Amino acid sequence: MLQYTLQRFGQMLLVLLVVSVIVFGIMNLTGDPVLLLVPPEATDEEINLAREQLGLNLPLWEQYGIFLNNAVHGNLGVSFVFRRPAVDLILERMPATLEMTVFAMLLAGVVAIPLGVFAGAYPNTLASRGIMSLSLLGISLPSFWLGIMLILLFAVETTLLPSSGRGEAETIFGLRISIFTWDGIQHIIMPALTLAVGQMAMLIRLTRAGIMEVMRQDYIKFAKAKGVSEQSVLFGHALKNALIPVITVFGLQFGQLIAFATITETIFSWPGMGKLLIDSIYRIDRPVIVAYLLMVAVLFVVINFLVDLIYTLIDPRIEMR
Repeated sequence: MLQYTLQRFGQMLLVLLVVSVIVFGIMNLTGDPVLLLVPPEATDEEINLAREQLGLNLPLWEQYGIFLNNAVHGNLGVSFVFRRPAVDLILERMPATLEMTVFAMLLAGVVAIPLGVFAGAYPNTLASRGIMSLSLLGISLPSFWLGIMLILLFAVETTLLPSSGRGEAETIFGLRISIFTWDGIQHIIMPALTLAVGQMAMLIRLTRAGIMEVMRQDYIKFAKAKGVSEQSVLFGHALKNALIPVITVFGLQFGQLIAFATITETIFSWPGMGKLLIDSIYRIDRPVIVAYLLMVAVLFVVINFLVDLIYTLIDPRIEMR
């Protein structure tokens, strides 16, 4: 276990190094951020002075060397726009994105897995075909269109839910969390549902395929022959062995939603990390963009590591190598 953890840590460092080189190089091709930061009437001397103050007058390899040295000491740079550490800006927005993503994935899992089990166990029934048709519809709907339709229906026409923003938040363990207030729940329903629908559809189809495959195995037939109840066969034997691919996709999608829920956050003006990334791209705020993508890389490595741990809990025959 210790060897496996050290191996994954080494992989994470290598991934971060490669990501930093790629992102740092590409961001220097996106334009000169100084031209967006100085007033339109600024003289050439003022522009050159601003470029010098930000360290952008140095050769690219020297800029990267300074960045790498600072990153090793926990400093991923200072935002050109906000004049604050980029990591602090991202961490401020992280609780909002995390609570929306966790809420969406829990909603998707709670709804999709039972429906997928039913659709896989009784594939020829009318209800199963209806579930699969709805899942196909859920995969086909673009999230931006779904979000706009939800706003139109529940905020504009019926005024049941607020159209944008994050609700009232409470401080819990030093973090601002909104899902424990009624106002916060009202604000999170539509963004979370927008994220959840596509994930829900995908998990239904994966669970159904896994259950249909497992139900043909001899041990399932043996359990039925012994008189084990249908519910125990499905949720105690079949589901457990069908979950490995579902958990793999669940983990990858969870990381992807946290990192790139930018469209949903923009539609609902949700003050999360995705909206910060979009605003930073518009302003060519390189330190924030680079820090964001590096933190996303760490996030994916950690989530994949946790997924590997869950494999061993579900199926003890799987070894950590």
